Amino acid sequence: MLKPKVFRCAIGFLIACHCCCAANVKVGTPKAGFATTPDGIKIHYIEAGPSGEVANSGAIVFVPGWTMPADIWEHQITHFSKTRRVVAIEPRSYGLSSQTTDGNFPEAHALDIKAVLDQLKLQSVILVGWSLGVDDVAAYIERFGTSGISALVLVDELFIFERDSVFMKEYFDLSWSLQKDRSGATAKFVREMYHKPQGEEYLQRITRSALLTPTNTAIALLDAWVAHDRAPMLSKIDKPTLIVSASYGGDQKYLETQREMQKRIRASRLEIFDDAGHALFVDDADRFNSLLDDFLTGAGR
Repeated sequence: MLKPKVFRCAIGFLIACHCCCAANVKVGTPKAGFATTPDGIKIHYIEAGPSGEVANSGAIVFVPGWTMPADIWEHQITHFSKTRRVVAIEPRSYGLSSQTTDGNFPEAHALDIKAVLDQLKLQSVILVGWSLGVDDVAAYIERFGTSGISALVLVDELFIFERDSVFMKEYFDLSWSLQKDRSGATAKFVREMYHKPQGEEYLQRITRSALLTPTNTAIALLDAWVAHDRAPMLSKIDKPTLIVSASYGGDQKYLETQREMQKRIRASRLEIFDDAGHALFVDDADRFNSLLDDFLTGAGR
């Protein structure tokens, strides 16, 4: 089975957040909701933090990766909801969102993001994508442009890669392992997302959430990632962008893909986490949150 360094993916459900009052802004109670896309898909999201028109500006929207639930961002929701409106979504066929046999690819997920942004009337949004969520964010920019987006954060995705025979052999091995033993392959994948020890109850919760996506849909999501080269979309990004990546023990081949992504996005910044796994925002939540705070401050938000 492919290691998570080859397949960058992520998870969602509900979360308990502790919100503090921002000056002159009323803080709302964390809650879940659904937005409906033009093609009738219900998209589940969690929102927390200040409410009202002022809070709609500068909201952070988190997009998870492959089959992952919204609450994998729990450390970020708790931290950032003290001062900002925070929303974590589950694209179609993830978590509590509608299951569908069609549209399981980033270009359709762009509709899911748009439906949530429109329903919540969010402005000057900071879009944060992790793993396959990076592809979803790039597809959103390709389809809708960057109007209404103030900054992007792209977390640990293999976005630029060669589909050579070695890669395809690894991919088909993964696909076959999912067909043979979805539960076992998913449990293994989830455990390998982390470099630091995680509690057994937490790992099982994330695994159960991932398994809400049917096996054929889970494979279709990966097929869409492999089948279409989205690297040209990077040239459409014209907003401040932070790229964050794990180092995977100094894997130079992988790190070169991250440096190439940085080259293709104007005025982007690359940060490497050496002591963290694919889910680096869980492994080293404090550093990730501090880095994002610093990035947003530097970007003038």
